[in-house]
Amino acid sequence: MAFIFDHLVHFVEDPKVAIEELESYGIHAVEGGVHEKRGTYNTLSYFDLSYIEFLGTYDRTLVEQTEHLPNSLQETIVLDRFAEGFSRFAVRTTNINKDAEKFREKGLKVNGPVPYSRKRPDGSLIEWQLLFVGDDQNELQLPFIIQWHDSDEVRRNEQIKKGVIVEHPAGIAFSHVMFAVKDVDYAIEKWSNLLELKAGDVYIDDKLQAKCQTLELEGGNLVFCSPIGDGIVSETLEKRGEKPFQVNFSGGSSNLTFELLGGVYNIINS
Repeated sequence: MAFIFDHLVHFVEDPKVAIEELESYGIHAVEGGVHEKRGTYNTLSYFDLSYIEFLGTYDRTLVEQTEHLPNSLQETIVLDRFAEGFSRFAVRTTNINKDAEKFREKGLKVNGPVPYSRKRPDGSLIEWQLLFVGDDQNELQLPFIIQWHDSDEVRRNEQIKKGVIVEHPAGIAFSHVMFAVKDVDYAIEKWSNLLELKAGDVYIDDKLQAKCQTLELEGGNLVFCSPIGDGIVSETLEKRGEKPFQVNFSGGSSNLTFELLGGVYNIINS
């Protein structure tokens, strides 16, 4: 397995609102498109090929009634009762069928690959495949696996030409996503094994009042945190269970933390 961070899903009431909100912080975002017959649409903010998807619904009844596979994003959104905030993330692969076999060998529940597509605002069609992986022993849901129809090089060049991938006015780059978990040691052991990722050193984050550890993933690291006191990590676990709770960017002119549509974003000057 050789995965790359692809995107984080931030579920919101109105994805278009995210464009104006992000712009006020010097972060570029564009309209994505409509997932026809699935009831959802999105706005996208790219950092090279890693991106944040602000996903919303144009027909919640359709989302609820459309058949969805176990451990799929649709299932997660419905089970979360369309709550605003960070939901799931995806890792990118170039051999999704082989990955499906490996996950089955590890004893996981595997559904897919399943083909998907959506229309961009310019009418062009974008296509991909998704693989959904479940582990009953973990409350924190595993990422879903994506394989794009086009290569990274083709996608990057296309998104640059369309003005989707640009240098953000804030001068920032995507760094990592942070996850609230009950037991960071257990989470790191499980996820490093399942995704075959290298773990960093354990550290204490006094601001978050949490014990944290990193899994190194190309395109954007994963940082797992379990609470040692009161703070956002303990609050996330109490209100939403094991979930992503913060996105971190590097660069920028100063340190800044802001809340946006049910999610927390942190810019680290470096």
